[in-house]
Amino acid sequence: MVRAALIRRPSLLFAALALVSPAFADSIGPGDWLQRMSAAVQTASYEGTVIRVQGGKAEALKVARAIADGVVREKVVAQEGNGLEIIRNGSEVHCILPDRKSVLVEEWDDQAKLFSSLPSSEIRFGNEYDVSVVREDRVAGREAVLLAIRAHDKYRYGYRIWLDTETAFPLQTQLIREDGETIEQVKFAEITLNEEVQASALAPSYSTENFRWFNRSARHVDRAVDSSWDCERLPQGFRAISSHAETMEGSDELVTHIMYSDGLASVSVFIATANDDDAKGPSQVGGSNSFSVVVGEHHVTAVGQVPAETVAQIATSMRRR
Repeated sequence: MVRAALIRRPSLLFAALALVSPAFADSIGPGDWLQRMSAAVQTASYEGTVIRVQGGKAEALKVARAIADGVVREKVVAQEGNGLEIIRNGSEVHCILPDRKSVLVEEWDDQAKLFSSLPSSEIRFGNEYDVSVVREDRVAGREAVLLAIRAHDKYRYGYRIWLDTETAFPLQTQLIREDGETIEQVKFAEITLNEEVQASALAPSYSTENFRWFNRSARHVDRAVDSSWDCERLPQGFRAISSHAETMEGSDELVTHIMYSDGLASVSVFIATANDDDAKGPSQVGGSNSFSVVVGEHHVTAVGQVPAETVAQIATSMRRR
């Protein structure tokens, strides 16, 4: 894990100034900060270096994003390992693997890669979470305000979010367990916000002329359907927000996909015909947990960035009406 040990010895003068200076963080409510953040994530252009810590391992990523004529262009480059580059141009994504001299082409899945678990406008503070402005801080050389989102029970994680005071863009996020320990962290080490991003910063670093190209077929999603499945022990605050019949990669079988959310945490439940080799029980990657079980003739898997107890309870209590 990447850590920086800083020893601060503020003088009495600085301490006195802090006592009499205006409390900027208190002048804007946490709800207003979150609304500004949602807009900033959608509209901001930036370049920078991100440190992502997951499962006790840290990785550095160079990132760039720009919007022109409504088209989003992004580039993410791994700074260690095989030098993976992910380049998005609108709805198309190229995953460039220089060590294998190959490019995987797929459709954009509408999911933010760096900040995949930020609050939505549907979150109901006061019921499942409390949110508060904690203090002013500094991240990546920029003034920031720290927001804390605290969960009321064991079925969801808490969050800490550092927002740029000028733009409300998230400079750092932490996923927090019930005991206060950090599970995952995304932090900009340096960033340039809302300045012109050069075309070269968004272009591939390699000539892919002689690379092999592979097209990954998009997951086929039918129109929304009324599912015959319900969760008998759905944790308080969660509700079904969508239900689709879709085919998964590498298969023609239709799978029922039900999404449950409390406005911040979300759990996807996939229901398919059971096979003898289907996985069962728990699995974990960083802060994401999954649990699979056979219910009658169906294989049920619940997965989400929530505690293990949540996906286990949801998966084992899915029943057909």
